[in-house]
Amino acid sequence: MRYMGFQRFGELEDSGMLRSLVPLAGALIIAACGGETGDTADAAPAVYNEAAAPAAEPSASTPSAAAGASGGQAEEAEDGDAGAILAALGGDYANADLTNGARQFRRCQSCHTLNEGGRHTVGPNLHGIVGRAAASAEGFNYSPQLTEAGLTWDVETLDAWIENPRAMVPGNRMSFVGLRDAADRRDVIGYLAVETAD
Repeated sequence: MRYMGFQRFGELEDSGMLRSLVPLAGALIIAACGGETGDTADAAPAVYNEAAAPAAEPSASTPSAAAGASGGQAEEAEDGDAGAILAALGGDYANADLTNGARQFRRCQSCHTLNEGGRHTVGPNLHGIVGRAAASAEGFNYSPQLTEAGLTWDVETLDAWIENPRAMVPGNRMSFVGLRDAADRRDVIGYLAVETAD
């Protein structure tokens, strides 16, 4: 039985199929990121191939990064700061796994930055998100639905939002479908609180 496909890459190239696959690949990438560009989307982490995303670099405020700091006192201070921030969140947040939180945030980093004064991308910069009013990051164009929702990003609201943003605020522009696992949500909220604390 003879294979009836392209025998050589050159035949694929000559057929014009290769030229039509390039725009298709670009369209798929845009669709995976919600199809919106600039600052027209809300807080929009998209579903995409995590293997293709760059790994989030943990900052010195995560226990895994603090372990690499020079001197035991620096490590203890960083762990203590993270522990205090997590304890202040209440509930089970003191048990948040910041390493897993960083891993879960990789889904978000294509649309969000965390550093103080960081620029908005597809979604707003999330520095200081915990306790902040929703749709309040200066210079970002939020949807009317999110602006009018009157939310404050406390841990309960963040948990519901990250679980299913479309159900929480229908009509918002965030393309992320949600994170269903409660422990993963706890960990990413803990990570956000520690990473974006002042």
